[in-house]
Amino acid sequence: MNTIDKKYQDLLQDILDNGVTKSDRTGTGTISVFGRQIRHRMAQGFPLLTTKKMAWNVMVAELLWFLRGDTNIKFLLDYDCHIWDGDAYKNYSIKNFGKTISTKEEFIKRIKEDETFRKTWGELGPIYGRQWRSWNKFMYDTSSSNFDLKSYPIDQIENLIDELKTNPDSRRLMVNAWNVGELDQMTLPPCHYGFQVYTRKLTGEEMWDLLKKKVGEERFKSMVDDIVPFGGGLSEELESNKIPKRAISLMWNQRSVDTFLGLPFNIASYGLLLEIIAKEVNMVSDELIGNLGDVHLYSNHIEQAKEQINREPYDLPTVKITERNWYMHAAVKEHLGEKTLDEKLKSYRPDCFELIDYQSHPKIKAPLSN
Repeated sequence: MNTIDKKYQDLLQDILDNGVTKSDRTGTGTISVFGRQIRHRMAQGFPLLTTKKMAWNVMVAELLWFLRGDTNIKFLLDYDCHIWDGDAYKNYSIKNFGKTISTKEEFIKRIKEDETFRKTWGELGPIYGRQWRSWNKFMYDTSSSNFDLKSYPIDQIENLIDELKTNPDSRRLMVNAWNVGELDQMTLPPCHYGFQVYTRKLTGEEMWDLLKKKVGEERFKSMVDDIVPFGGGLSEELESNKIPKRAISLMWNQRSVDTFLGLPFNIASYGLLLEIIAKEVNMVSDELIGNLGDVHLYSNHIEQAKEQINREPYDLPTVKITERNWYMHAAVKEHLGEKTLDEKLKSYRPDCFELIDYQSHPKIKAPLSN
């Protein structure tokens, strides 16, 4: 079942019907509504819109870039992801007014080929990845006679995973990118500025359904037939097959929503982040929720939105996360030891995420406003 495309189309129509005209920092102009929410049950399929073709590898590359804690566009360029090119070039142009490289294409070529240039102008400041993986906490060093102020990085993703494993009912399972003290150092302040996860215990029926899906109908039936009624024998099967005992949901908050170009990426990106976290803590993905602030259509996206509204959705795809980079084999684990979370995240590449049975309408071109 695909309801996410319909909810997205309804949101586009809502903006067209109720949006007010507003100016914006890009000078393009928007029509905008305020305070909307979008929800999706992951059991219905992976939330990659089908009413226009989505650039899957581009979206995956950006999410992995965040998770690596990276803030230089070189990693994105290596995977043909150009989402942040305009922001990097705009930053370079502002700071080198009158002496700029003449085109964005020349700028990107220089980033790829010149390491010294890349280290300076490929950097976007302490944006998403830095805040997720290395939020600066400043403390006075009491071991020093001068009580020097020192920075201690906080890895919010690692802390989140640890807490999920040890205290899954916590109400503090949050990651924040809106670091007020560093906003002025960012090329672009975060649009989606934080997320929270929530877990619940699965019912016995839900766990048995997962077991049935994993081992197959015939094998599951033989398991049930071999168990004395109410003898509890299925619990051993659940344990031996590593069936999750909890479901996990994710809710993200977004201050500014480019509804035509950006939101479809945000939905899929946080859906994939939920799947990655669920895999790491052996839980099953449950619900994805987006809380949306200024929800807008740029004035040069109006006709494209109308076109997408009139398209009939296809069934949603599924996603498989490959395990070749996770060192799952016992012999490899014994030789190398368990990978750290950081090593796991940095071993991911876009081709580790297989999109299965994705069918969509053709892409709809629209200009990106920087």
